[in-house]
Amino acid sequence: MHSYLDELEAQTIYIIREAYNRLHPLGMMWSIGKDSTALLWMVRKAFFGRVPFPVALLDTEQELPEVYAFRDRLIKEWDLECINWMCPPEEDMDKTLPPNTRAAMRKTEGLKGLMAEYKFKGIIAGIRRDEQGLRAKERVFSPRLEDGAWDFKDQPPEFWDQYKTEFPEGCHLRVHPILQWTEVDIWRYHQREGIPYCDLYLAREDKETGKMMRYRSLGEKNITFPVESTASTLDEIVAELETTSVSERAGRTMDRETEDSFEKLRARGYM
Repeated sequence: MHSYLDELEAQTIYIIREAYNRLHPLGMMWSIGKDSTALLWMVRKAFFGRVPFPVALLDTEQELPEVYAFRDRLIKEWDLECINWMCPPEEDMDKTLPPNTRAAMRKTEGLKGLMAEYKFKGIIAGIRRDEQGLRAKERVFSPRLEDGAWDFKDQPPEFWDQYKTEFPEGCHLRVHPILQWTEVDIWRYHQREGIPYCDLYLAREDKETGKMMRYRSLGEKNITFPVESTASTLDEIVAELETTSVSERAGRTMDRETEDSFEKLRARGYM
């Protein structure tokens, strides 16, 4: 079933191994969502059941309780070296940004602190091109300046799976092994492989409205909200995604704040 997933998986594992071979030290961002957990599953496949580098959560203390519980469960089950990096407070963020974008900026600044502390030359991230328009401009091996900024107008060409991995001192590379996957690909892969996931992705009745709601994307509880949906199983999620016109990031408040909110965050180093 869905044999094309084998090709996607093989390409992802190839990228993971290339990063591990070329970039030292190497780390991985783990948001504990569907994408980064599926990616972490493939890291374990690439290295025969182990994860040979640390995974990091940028913690704002605003994750939903179910997310923290899921994190703690997988750390034990998969024997993960997990860095729980605390992000700076919102009052330290750029006051010129809109409120929700300012809240999201905490993770950008948190990532800068993480990189300064651990000196990662490469950091693996579970982003996809189809998730947001600006991410369509990303490369698989994407250079970041010393301050973490991303110049999306000046990205290296990537032909025939040949990746540039040497950049000036002080820069680092963001590595995106699932860039070519789609949201429904990720869920079909979860379905096929039996990968654990946080049950916030499944629809349940909202106590205030009585409507069935679920999270399409997991973020901080102060800036991310569920969307209306009746999909309460993986089969139903896949079926819904095959027909829905609702954006995956419909529950992310910063995306609706100003036209260029996401662009500002990405240019400054947001994942």
